[in-house]
Amino acid sequence: MTDHDDRPRPDGVAPGSAVPDGAVRGDAVPDGAVRSGAVPAGDPYAEERAEPLSLNAQLRDAVRNAGIGQVAPGEAPSGKALLTAVGGVRGLAESVLPGFAFLIVYAITKEVVPSVVVPVAIGLVFVVLRLLQRQSIMMSFAGIFGVAVSAGLALLTGRAESNFIPGIVINAVFLAVILVTLAIRRPLIGLVVGLLVPGDDDGHDWRDDPAKRRVLTVATWMWAGLFAFRLAFEIPLWLTAQVELLAGIKLITGVPLYAALLWVTWLLVRSVFVRDEPAPV
Repeated sequence: MTDHDDRPRPDGVAPGSAVPDGAVRGDAVPDGAVRSGAVPAGDPYAEERAEPLSLNAQLRDAVRNAGIGQVAPGEAPSGKALLTAVGGVRGLAESVLPGFAFLIVYAITKEVVPSVVVPVAIGLVFVVLRLLQRQSIMMSFAGIFGVAVSAGLALLTGRAESNFIPGIVINAVFLAVILVTLAIRRPLIGLVVGLLVPGDDDGHDWRDDPAKRRVLTVATWMWAGLFAFRLAFEIPLWLTAQVELLAGIKLITGVPLYAALLWVTWLLVRSVFVRDEPAPV
């Protein structure tokens, strides 16, 4: 009987072979292989990626993917960045064309069915185009969903003005949320900026900085004013069933006013969040 074990070991080290100084049996791995759970060489963020995203990280990603998230605090505003923030050329078309089609068709026919069916068909065209081009359909799908809900309400009630109920409700909800953030002294634009500015920057001290707090509060009040302005026109027109005028007001106070206020907000935030430029050599 032998006094040693000749069976192969799972660590890949031959029985009786010498182990280098400082090494532990079972640590040797083939060249290029990485043990499960180890951090690959040259990838310092591997462990961070392996961990599930925190709620704060998920909120930050959601804000950055939203329109206002394209406007980074401290960066100089540009027309290209603003166009990206409102969804680009296709995003503008997807936002404006269904409403414009409703206005034109209803003005000509005064009929509910074609007025709401044509915008739905336009929305479906945009979805199909994105599918054919293998692009993300999230924006198009969200748009067609909203148009379809509006059309469904109009068809169920038989009243064209019912097409605008979802938009009025959304404006009211946004206004309520913004007013709540102002009431608890956590203005919404400040919360958004806090998510956009990196953690190692100075963006999270805005609550302790009077100038930043004041600017972010003013910007938030401006957004509250936008939604209140929309409701001030849309609700009376909806109650009096002035459909063509309501459709026109919705188009004017939609993307154009949103883009203008986004630009002003960008300028205001940049005035107190200017990034430090590197000193010339």
